[in-house]
Amino acid sequence: MSKKTYYITTPIYYPSDKLHIGNAYTTIAADTMARYKRLRGYDVFYLTGTDEHGQKLQKRAAEEGLEPIDFIDPIIDWIKDLWQKLDISYDDFIRTTEERHEKVVKKIFKRLQENGDIYLGEYEGYYCVPCEAFWTERQADSEEGYVCPDCGRSVDKVKEKSYFFRMSKYQDRLLKYIEENPEFIQPESRKNEMINNFLKPGLEDLSISRSTFDWGIKIPDDPKHVIYVWIDALTNYITALGYLSDDPKERERFEHFWPADVHLIGKDILRFHTIYWPIILMALDLPLPKQVFGHGWLLMPDGKMSKSKGNAIDPKFLIDRYGSDSVRYFLLREIAFGSDGVFTPEAFIQRLNVDLANDLGNLVSRTVAMVEKYFEGVLPTPKAVTELDQELKQFAHDTAIKVEETLDKMLFSQALTHIWQLIGRTNKYIDETMPWVLAKNESQKDRLGTVLYHLVESIRVISILIQPFMTKAPQKIWEQLGINNDQISWDQAKDWNIISPGTKVDKKEAIFPRLDIQEELRIIDETTLAAKKKAEENKVKQEQQVRKNGDEDMDQANVTQITIDDFFKVDLRVAEVIEAEKIPKADKLLKIQLDLGYEKRQVVSGIAKYYKPEELIGKKVICVTNLKPVKLRGEVSNGMILATSEGDKLVLATVSDDIPNGAQVK
Repeated sequence: MSKKTYYITTPIYYPSDKLHIGNAYTTIAADTMARYKRLRGYDVFYLTGTDEHGQKLQKRAAEEGLEPIDFIDPIIDWIKDLWQKLDISYDDFIRTTEERHEKVVKKIFKRLQENGDIYLGEYEGYYCVPCEAFWTERQADSEEGYVCPDCGRSVDKVKEKSYFFRMSKYQDRLLKYIEENPEFIQPESRKNEMINNFLKPGLEDLSISRSTFDWGIKIPDDPKHVIYVWIDALTNYITALGYLSDDPKERERFEHFWPADVHLIGKDILRFHTIYWPIILMALDLPLPKQVFGHGWLLMPDGKMSKSKGNAIDPKFLIDRYGSDSVRYFLLREIAFGSDGVFTPEAFIQRLNVDLANDLGNLVSRTVAMVEKYFEGVLPTPKAVTELDQELKQFAHDTAIKVEETLDKMLFSQALTHIWQLIGRTNKYIDETMPWVLAKNESQKDRLGTVLYHLVESIRVISILIQPFMTKAPQKIWEQLGINNDQISWDQAKDWNIISPGTKVDKKEAIFPRLDIQEELRIIDETTLAAKKKAEENKVKQEQQVRKNGDEDMDQANVTQITIDDFFKVDLRVAEVIEAEKIPKADKLLKIQLDLGYEKRQVVSGIAKYYKPEELIGKKVICVTNLKPVKLRGEVSNGMILATSEGDKLVLATVSDDIPNGAQVK
């Protein structure tokens, strides 16, 4: 019987600079799923790569005095080295500058053209170079002038001939598909966003070519135009497999693996993957991917990671100092997949010390040390089994099932929580059985041997279950416990009495050494100083340029100017009021409980003169979430809700009920 297939992809990354730890998050998550499915016996194909065309890259290369490909190549080498350091087990790395990709993209364009889905027209709109996005006047218009709705930078009005893709033709068909396939867009909140914000208001035809730059795939019959990102970049998911390839074996591979089981992406590119991409596939008469999962961002305490802020963490530094397993574990355990999460050095080091060094590492070291001390390093034969032993065995079996159930849903943090509960139960088993007491009584020798055998078996199960997440720790455990390859298949995580008595153990150095928290925090801080300094220098240059261009005239309005980077430091989130009450002896203050989707938090707001507590329940307000907490009349306020006031009137800033709690306001 042939194996089931599993095709998983990451987005293809834009190589305008080196990647930060947030970029690595998606790739680690996809690698975890690929490894898990291989362990379950699937025929897996895992694709990642780079999106290497566009005006932004051409401009960056020109600034360095280089041709685009000469600018890009060293960055690609850096990215591939990062994936190697993280033990990313991809099956293919697609570059959109490769001939195999460019050749098929031209075929796809021609096929769409022949089907009547592409036509030549004229585009007039506002273009953002960094985001490579066109916006209508309505979308770009703001109080600050015409700006990109995504990044907030100013945009220029352009008018040019362009080829268009008939998106509107497939709008109703896509909406019907999404409604009939509830698992297609995940998490659920992202699906509602796509339907309500884009599909139901109506789709405009999509501009898919550019004639204002030439770094891209040229349209064969009209080389003044290059094929734009939507047709170029998104189609990597099928060109890498062999769609329309001249090689029969590659075409066979495409038939074998398509449609993709899941496109794993960041939430910021969800629209392109859940609207543009499925419509392109419909036009090509191809099946749609089974699922598109838009996970949250990995944030810093001052907001989204970015080079311009100087707050991006270099993943290679973390890997070189703490090991790839530590980085992989922290990212997948700390953050509920699908929600935004915050990276702090304190939380990172704490996880390493408590979870990895204390809980797992110490369990292995203690167990091996006791087998060496009490049985000369030879695993004893278990004898009479007690209820306590049976309970540990059952707990391990149940854990294996729970890990499968959660991993099948990509609930990485929950899966790791289940594994660490087994680690905790195994440590408790040591405390309950007290091997050191048993060792003092020769008549308890058989009981001591049974206890140690059960400890080793539980660790064997743990070592199997952590394999998708951590790539080096399992091997180190097997070496210390003398475990063979025929004792560590995935299904054997549900079995017991697998290790043969008489197996020789071999105690080695700790799998995860304990760290000095203060020293490590100091070192991490030092590594970010240079990046912060560079970011400040760039910020000064930008501000000088703004003044040079005459934008300082805004000062006449007596409003302090801030840069876009200053604005991005403010984390604004949609929050639902779930409780509100007056604060005794404080006429102006209300204590409000907010639901941010990913957490509940309390704020204190001076709106008691304008709103009764019961009037607030259910309102969707906008909360500043990264303010330093303060105490007001003895109550902690962990944020601030926004309102506007004029004279004696005050009104809260609210949003539609359709917007999910925790959605970022920008």
